[in-house]
Amino acid sequence: MPYKERDIEKKYYSIGEVADMFKVATSLIRYWEGEFDIIKPKKDKKGNRRFTTDDIEKIRLIFHLVKEKGYTLQGAQEIIKKDLHQIATKAAMVDKLLTIKGFLIEIRDNLHGNNLP
Repeated sequence: MPYKERDIEKKYYSIGEVADMFKVATSLIRYWEGEFDIIKPKKDKKGNRRFTTDDIEKIRLIFHLVKEKGYTLQGAQEIIKKDLHQIATKAAMVDKLLTIKGFLIEIRDNLHGNNLP
């Protein structure tokens, strides 16, 4: 059975790929790495950062707190220290709900576009 490219999940992502995921500069990812001890990417022999999906989820959490919720870095650090698991679960739920909302809007727009009664 031939494999599909989607079936193979990438294990490591470059800092450029991670920055593109969040539409931010690589310098912000490096800065957050220094400010938040939960971000610990592996480095290759050349010193290039290699982020795992776990690292990316932690960056997603920081992005959510700082960029979407408006917390200061210190405020985000305090929240993460208090209950990392609960915050990560809520952030994942919000992300999933936004995906579902987008899907439902797309269905609605397609139905209206087809002029169905």
